[in-house]
Amino acid sequence: MDKYFDNTSLVKVISKWKKHIIIITVAAAIIGAVFSSSYFITPMYKSEALLYPDNIWAFSDETFTEQMLQVIQSQDIIDSVINDFNLDEHYEIDKDYKYYKTALYNEYRTNVSISRTPYDAVKISVKDKDPEIACAMVNDIIRLYDLKVRSLQKLKHLEYVDQFKAEIANYDRYIDSLKDRLNEIASNYGIISVPEQTKEITRAIANGNSSRVAELKENLETYGPEVIDINDKLLAESEVYSEVREEYEQYIRKYQANLTHSNIISSPYPSDKKSYPVRWIIVVLCALSACILSTLVIYAIEHNRTSSK
Repeated sequence: MDKYFDNTSLVKVISKWKKHIIIITVAAAIIGAVFSSSYFITPMYKSEALLYPDNIWAFSDETFTEQMLQVIQSQDIIDSVINDFNLDEHYEIDKDYKYYKTALYNEYRTNVSISRTPYDAVKISVKDKDPEIACAMVNDIIRLYDLKVRSLQKLKHLEYVDQFKAEIANYDRYIDSLKDRLNEIASNYGIISVPEQTKEITRAIANGNSSRVAELKENLETYGPEVIDINDKLLAESEVYSEVREEYEQYIRKYQANLTHSNIISSPYPSDKKSYPVRWIIVVLCALSACILSTLVIYAIEHNRTSSK
């Protein structure tokens, strides 16, 4: 094996056939340049955006950036982008094709990349043969993300609004029932405030109105504790009611708000330079491959001739 790949012999072969190897290498480079041109490979233009999540809450233990990635890559956003740009026609995929959906989604995922940067931002990258469409698709994905998150949060806010609305209705009924009982005691027995009624009894005793004193004293002894208990309950329930009402109004404001849920750090723009194919790489690879392959083939032929002698 060592003898077969003798370095000295290889150098001699390269030296002997260098013109042929150079011609083959140059020819391969020219062929690579021709076949990587726009006549054979459709040039693709890239548009990108960098953004951070904003005005959102966590649905689980995942970070806000991970949540953003999940939402942007959700099936309904993919379907919406496909419909917005008629991508089946744009990608020239026949609807009668047996694997139409598979081919369409594969083409979408080939051209649309969603990733997280080292700084926890989200990068949306779209490649397309039309730079304007690539840029518009990035903007559309951001728009659909905002709508999706807004819709999810509005549904959740509405649940809380309904929940607090029901609580407020229960508090209203309970507080009204306590007030009705106080009004009933006041109307029938003249007891409105125990401290005030006690003062009134004291004044009646001072004025020598014994019949009035006996009536007030009996009513106070019978209904006074209940009035005190009802007033304490009203005070406690009013405090809780105010807190619930405040939370209810906060969720009403959140439900009615139309916020965006992304901070765009770098906006997309229509590129004026293609990102694919990179012709110089193709040319270099073709030339390098041809050079190595031709050298190995010539070396093998020369070695066989030498061995046969």
